[in-house]
Amino acid sequence: MMPEYKKYRRTQIAEMADWKPEFDMTGVSVSVPDTTTGSPKLGDKIARNPANHEDRWLVAAAYFANNFEEV
Repeated sequence: MMPEYKKYRRTQIAEMADWKPEFDMTGVSVSVPDTTTGSPKLGDKIARNPANHEDRWLVAAAYFANNFEEV
């Protein structure tokens, strides 16, 4: 049985930094699909949970471009 996916709009500001080769990726979650496509790479962002700065994950450049704009 497939789970039902629903659409949700974000209600908070996302905190992100540009990924650069010297970025310390310790503790940053990177999904298998993103790793398979060569991430981390230039254009990717590293997001963090505003309430817990230790909770960080990679946001692929294409996803970022399609879903975010700077405030």
